[in-house]
Amino acid sequence: MAVYIALLHSIVLGGGRRVVMSDLRAMAEDIGFFNVKTLVATGNLVFEADEQPIAEIEAKLEAGFVKTFGKHVDIIVRDAETWHRLAAGNPFSDGRGSEVVVRVMRKTLEPSVIATLDRYRHDPERLAVVDGDLWIDFGGKASESRLLSALTTRRLGAGTLRNWNTVRGLAEMIGE
Repeated sequence: MAVYIALLHSIVLGGGRRVVMSDLRAMAEDIGFFNVKTLVATGNLVFEADEQPIAEIEAKLEAGFVKTFGKHVDIIVRDAETWHRLAAGNPFSDGRGSEVVVRVMRKTLEPSVIATLDRYRHDPERLAVVDGDLWIDFGGKASESRLLSALTTRRLGAGTLRNWNTVRGLAEMIGE
């Protein structure tokens, strides 16, 4: 068995409805995953499964989500080793946990994306691409940043944001 982390791009179903984490855990178990746990109510799953390609797990989860909740959302999966490498690669560990985020990507970003996003960035915001994922230190409230409007699937590809506190929390859940 291998340990995996799955990150939902959105838990909003429309009409003011949100995915309840107990329902999300049940969906993952129905697909055949084991020891399913969630971290905070924002669509973070940790589970065990037979070792298999990440793309297959993502496809199973996305199909299960549509079947259970009636809506497609992008779900990004990492294995435990890759998640620990992501957490260790935080280039802004000197930043505040809620102000530092990573956009975990399905397909790796090239460092050149920084030039594209730079026109939306204002001091003290910082950007870095590490192992294909985009790290951002907002240096303040993310909700007040122009960068948020630029971090779209259309511009960057499928991915989802998690703050540093969540990244660390998931790393602690899966152990070493």
